[in-house]
Amino acid sequence: MSDRPVILEYTHDGRAARLTLNRPNKNNAIDRALLETLTAQIEDIERANDVRVVTVRGAGGTFSAGADLAELKGTIEDGDRAGAAAFLDLIHETLDRLAAVTVPTVAIVEGFALAGGLETMLACDLTICSRDATLGDQHANFGLVAGGGGTQRLPRIVGPRRAKELIFTGRRLSPVEAKEWGLVNRVADPDDLDDAIEDLVDILAEKSGRAAGVAKYLVDRGADLDMETGLELEREQVCSYMFEDDAKEGLRAFADGRAPEF
Repeated sequence: MSDRPVILEYTHDGRAARLTLNRPNKNNAIDRALLETLTAQIEDIERANDVRVVTVRGAGGTFSAGADLAELKGTIEDGDRAGAAAFLDLIHETLDRLAAVTVPTVAIVEGFALAGGLETMLACDLTICSRDATLGDQHANFGLVAGGGGTQRLPRIVGPRRAKELIFTGRRLSPVEAKEWGLVNRVADPDDLDDAIEDLVDILAEKSGRAAGVAKYLVDRGADLDMETGLELEREQVCSYMFEDDAKEGLRAFADGRAPEF
């Protein structure tokens, strides 16, 4: 057996795939090894045909405090531009893969979601947050700039002015304020967080994963299109989906007055 530490825990109960960043002694800091492992696990999830929802959480009561700056610091001090570019390419590839998962993804935020941790959260579709958590971009506090998609995903969620405020000031948000901004979907007391997670997972898992995937694609792709083009894309995708098995089952269930079985 390998003595190598498990830096990413994975469980799958036949409906929900659960990913846990597992570097608690480093506040789940994101390094190359974690990114490579996460990418490989996402590829496995995409090959599965029974996943309805994916959750992403951090071990030890913290989501992630950001990139592993100790690893990155050496790259910068050595003047290794190719190494820095490779790291940015890797974090973009990984978070792009996470964002493109074809079923709903849920970030579960406890403790800190800062810098690269916030960027990981932003790559998920939904966020449920413990009331005592802290969120923020934070790069500005150390003369840095978000390089894991933060300058692009954050303004698409909260709008450019609020995004610029967080990015320029480096200030941190409470979960309640983050929810008011539309950055977080649900906030739960720490003692109630696990129940709140399962409530949301149950709701998502009983729905058609394929329908959610089509809807997710339309929302995400439509954000970059004008209204006319977006509506045409919707018409094409929905017309095609209506002849798939899940849509047919939904229509039969509606006619029979029963819950659909996906």
